Amino acid sequence: MAKQLTATVRFQVKGGQATAAPPVGTSLGKYGINLGQFVQQFNERTKESMGLRVPVVVKVFADRTFDLETKSPHSADVLKKAAGIVQGSGNVPKLKVGQVTEAQLEEIAKLKWKDLNARDMENAKKILRGTARSMGLDVVS
Repeated sequence: MAKQLTATVRFQVKGGQATAAPPVGTSLGKYGINLGQFVQQFNERTKESMGLRVPVVVKVFADRTFDLETKSPHSADVLKKAAGIVQGSGNVPKLKVGQVTEAQLEEIAKLKWKDLNARDMENAKKILRGTARSMGLDVVS
């Protein structure tokens, strides 16, 4: 017999750095699941994405168990890391803050492939180019 689904909760946490404090505690505490177990599982799955925001989908069941699904890190965070910048431009058309190469863009597209709504790799890179442009990054060959 299948478990009865109580709730589906979505939020973002920095990879490998989850604690029982907000947003984890405030999002999941009301469902009575074991927060320590969640934090341990999340940190173990996301240790390679240390410090990057990772979206997570938690399905909470009636018996207070949960199913954890982690997504790939946010495109903006991965692009900032690749360009070596702390934040994007505040004035995008006039102020460029860095650059990424086509090779870096392809690596990021491979990382994010399962979470992007693209039919092929070229369209995935096009999506990421738009994100880079809106952050004030130039894409160079």
